[in-house]
Amino acid sequence: MEQTAQLNTFGRVRRKPATRRERWAWYFYDFGNSAYAAVVLLAVYSAYFKQQVVGGAEGSRLWGFSVGIAMLVVALCSPVLGALADFSAAKKRFLAIFTSMAIGFTAMLFFVEKGDIFIGMLFFILAEIGYRGGQVFYNALLPEIASPDEMGRVSGNGWAFGSLGGIVCLLIVLALITLVKGTFVVRISFLITAVFYALSTLPLFLFLRERTIPQRLPERETYASVSFKKLQQTWKKAGDFRQFVLFVVAFLVFNNAIMMTMDFAGIIGAVLFNMTQQQLIVFMIIVQVTSVMGAFVFGKLVDRLSTKRTLLLAIFGMIIACALIMVVDSLLAFNLIGALAGFALTGVQSVSRTAVGQLAPEEKSAEFFGIFSLAGQISAFTGPAIFGMLSTAIAFSRERSGWATLPAEQTGMRLAVIAMLVFLAAGMLVLLAVRNWNKKPQESLEKTI
Repeated sequence: MEQTAQLNTFGRVRRKPATRRERWAWYFYDFGNSAYAAVVLLAVYSAYFKQQVVGGAEGSRLWGFSVGIAMLVVALCSPVLGALADFSAAKKRFLAIFTSMAIGFTAMLFFVEKGDIFIGMLFFILAEIGYRGGQVFYNALLPEIASPDEMGRVSGNGWAFGSLGGIVCLLIVLALITLVKGTFVVRISFLITAVFYALSTLPLFLFLRERTIPQRLPERETYASVSFKKLQQTWKKAGDFRQFVLFVVAFLVFNNAIMMTMDFAGIIGAVLFNMTQQQLIVFMIIVQVTSVMGAFVFGKLVDRLSTKRTLLLAIFGMIIACALIMVVDSLLAFNLIGALAGFALTGVQSVSRTAVGQLAPEEKSAEFFGIFSLAGQISAFTGPAIFGMLSTAIAFSRERSGWATLPAEQTGMRLAVIAMLVFLAAGMLVLLAVRNWNKKPQESLEKTI
């Protein structure tokens, strides 16, 4: 069999460039898992769980708790799995395992009905673990299909095409919910999403070649023991990659707000504006459309400006969107804010992924993406948990003071948005401290390594 990659004298991987079909296969995976994010996290299941399965402010708290548990599990596992994937050249294998888990338990959400709080939380947590865990290995494939100076464009294309997947799936679900009333069709939407997710991931597993060469396992070692040792070495050497460490700290901070926005957008719309299921889906379609635009625009800006400047611009857009949520009182205004948030939020996520691809040594890409994922999962645990507990605590406090339930819950939601603004502003301040990042991507990489 023809060898597709080899190590050069500097320890880097020299390989044949990715084909157009392989890149499209990588994009199609994002097409499918974005459908999961759009339907389960954003538009349908989050609101269904909060309002139908649980009900009241307690639904917001338990939703944040469920997201937090899933993120904590992935946070504990992803760095070790990333190191193992690098050593054994098994990114696709682990991606298949986590993807199957996400798809299977997304389908199981069909069985969650009113009052089924335990299985509603359990099935979602397991689906979310699969979805988030798979992203470690999906992201780690980026350096295998794009050179450093191409990563901004390829990553942006992936986000943009992925957002289209969310739009297509939401349109299918919207048509069904509009034609058929009741919660049964809402539950059917989870089966549709699972099938959509599964079909979209097939091209990656069929056509994308993993180019990393497996390393020989030392005597008396297992993959697990080697993974722990390699991860320990990576952490010890982290001081040699100061820009990467500083970026991860900034990401750890501002990503709290990103995860709050993603996991509570549908609930905010339902509580503050009494949005129906159809209105929530339309809102998320608007968000997804502007996400496509944001992915393309910010991907181009990385090439024209720099990774750092582009990321700062995207975070500033999120600050404007979150600040406006606190003062608007009309559904039209909320939809416009959603359009801005979708544009900026996708830029933050896409450019952050590009930054890791540029700053990580190529032969340790999965390990560094694992550390990046660890920061992401920590903030994905703390962000929603903080928002859920804060909004619920404020709501219960207002109710004890004699407020009616709905006004109390609405006040809790609006005041909890302050936490988003704090995390975004603090993350920007840390990001400003990153040096040698105001150059073109290739120049920045050469300065860093």
